[in-house]
Amino acid sequence: MREIVLDTETTGLDPLRGDRLVEIGCVEMFNHMPTGQSYHVYLNPERDMPAEAFAVHGLSTEFLADKPLFAAVVDDFLAFLGDAPLIIHNASFDIGFINAELDKIKRKAIAKERLVDTLLLARRKHPGVSNRLDDLCSRYAIDNSKRTKHGALLDAELLAEVYIDLIGARQSSLILAETGRGVRGGAIEVVRRVREQPLAPRGSDAEREAHRAFVATLGDKAIWRDYLEN
Repeated sequence: MREIVLDTETTGLDPLRGDRLVEIGCVEMFNHMPTGQSYHVYLNPERDMPAEAFAVHGLSTEFLADKPLFAAVVDDFLAFLGDAPLIIHNASFDIGFINAELDKIKRKAIAKERLVDTLLLARRKHPGVSNRLDDLCSRYAIDNSKRTKHGALLDAELLAEVYIDLIGARQSSLILAETGRGVRGGAIEVVRRVREQPLAPRGSDAEREAHRAFVATLGDKAIWRDYLEN
């Protein structure tokens, strides 16, 4: 299953009061494993950057002045999202800004049914404590030392790691590794293990001969031939 982990940076807290998107970062996951594919863009918000917002992410009006408008990148952005579920921390905030930008250019809003809010997941799993992204990184021993300021792509990468722990997928991958199964390029690889002391055969000689005769009728490429005794 394909999923997209998404984060944004903005000029403030409320798109209804004129705040705008200034950065979008996305990380692709397949079967709960990062694929290495990402989407990242800075945006010209067509307004000034308040000092409070600059203190959070460090993106100045001057830096963003030559960056593209949302309308210029929207097709590439939506193409990267596809129809995948969107993994977002405090999803109502980010999707509120994205949908406000989509509304400005008369494009269809992203449905709330696609959202997986990791803040809600964290609150259910860890009630009564702070569940900010930094707190979750500390809780799950995820290195966030590069996060001196907020950044959409870095935060999406960190959130992808947090999400794996929140849903227990990291433990599942460890179990798969212990049982000889791994994931490569989104496909399941099965590693056959050989017992040090083979189990005693349970079938009779006649039954084994009957099985050999049956496999012979299946053709040269039948997978059962891989399991025949030499």
